[in-house]
Amino acid sequence: MTSVNEILQELSTMGNPNIKANLTRQGTREPFGGVKIADLKKIQKRIKVDHELALKLFDSGNSDAMYLAGLISDPLEMTPEHLNRWAKQAYWHILSEYTVAQVTAESLHGEQMAKIWIESEKENIASAGWAAYSNVVSVKLDAELDLSIYENLLNRLEKEIHHAQNRVRYTMNSYVIAVGCFIAPLTEKASACAEKIGRVKADMGETSCKVPDAAAYIRRVKAMGRIGKKRKQARC
Repeated sequence: MTSVNEILQELSTMGNPNIKANLTRQGTREPFGGVKIADLKKIQKRIKVDHELALKLFDSGNSDAMYLAGLISDPLEMTPEHLNRWAKQAYWHILSEYTVAQVTAESLHGEQMAKIWIESEKENIASAGWAAYSNVVSVKLDAELDLSIYENLLNRLEKEIHHAQNRVRYTMNSYVIAVGCFIAPLTEKASACAEKIGRVKADMGETSCKVPDAAAYIRRVKAMGRIGKKRKQARC
């Protein structure tokens, strides 16, 4: 059985200085080495699923290990307690808006946790909540969703997005895109919402990343004939 120390030792030899510098500018903090996601996926391919190891890796505080934890976890084994702990420990957006949100969406508690988290005053937790909702709609069939919940969130978002915290604005904008692209019955509603809120501004730090134009994004997906096409899984 692979141990946490063995994985941490392996990760310590795989870091890339350029990636580390880039991730540091985005908000990552020590300890971490800057391991390529492609290399983390090689470890994932070897380990496959090891839920207990995943929990321990996330608790390590090492950002590379925490990302890997999401890849090798078993979302169906995640309890609300596990998910809350991960949301609190996810100190920067790659962990909160991707690892935590994606695992949450694949768990049995996706909508439950998202509903709670979006009310948080803590930016990383609220953004994880909106991102979790976005991932839920990407993998669950429309028949499994209460569409009134997602429509009401669009109505709420129209009023709140420009006054929300920085990363929350970003994930709210992503939510509009997700609903418009993945829930066909709400595409027109999401498109109207996107037009009403206009371009959303968010500080992306020392990166070249930009906030997507939600209205334009939905139009492109519609033009490709991919509205309503669900993903097999949220994690990537």
